[in-house]
Amino acid sequence: MHFLKSLWVSLLVSVFSVTNAWPSDDYQATIDMFKNAGESGGYFNSSYGYAVFPTIGKAGIGVGGAYGKGRVYVGGKPVGDTSMTQLSVGFQMGGQAFSQIIFFQDERVFKEFSSGNFEFGANAQATSIAASASASAATTGGTAGASLGRKNATAGGYHNGMAVFTVAKGGLMYEVSVSGQKFTYTPR
Repeated sequence: MHFLKSLWVSLLVSVFSVTNAWPSDDYQATIDMFKNAGESGGYFNSSYGYAVFPTIGKAGIGVGGAYGKGRVYVGGKPVGDTSMTQLSVGFQMGGQAFSQIIFFQDERVFKEFSSGNFEFGANAQATSIAASASASAATTGGTAGASLGRKNATAGGYHNGMAVFTVAKGGLMYEVSVSGQKFTYTPR
């Protein structure tokens, strides 16, 4: 038991080391990356708004967790700050860092998200823009479609008024787990 606890702590330290290697507040660079990443770029013109997370760190051994800070935009202007936390249970091992963007199809969905306590269920899906060793870069336990590169993102459109894209930044994680993401929102 002590070995597993030590291993889990080591993974958390390593994922946050990977996370700290990338600027966590470089919102414009992350937005530019998603604008130039295939289909995700088209969502900037058609969505009501979006939440961008430059870096989310994730680690787990049996029980896992993830955390990241983000910013919410409407009409290309920042309107609030957000954070994402995730707890997952299932077969998983490793750690990784990734960027994530969530597009809101309309004002109704934005208001749901910005209500202050929004959650994605375990069946939510994300599209992985950069293929990695993990076929599922989805941070929610749902299946993600992995494309061949950052400029080849594809998505099946909005699901419940949202479209989610991720880009792997580093690390390696294998998981078959059930999890969801919980978001907080603070208006500016």
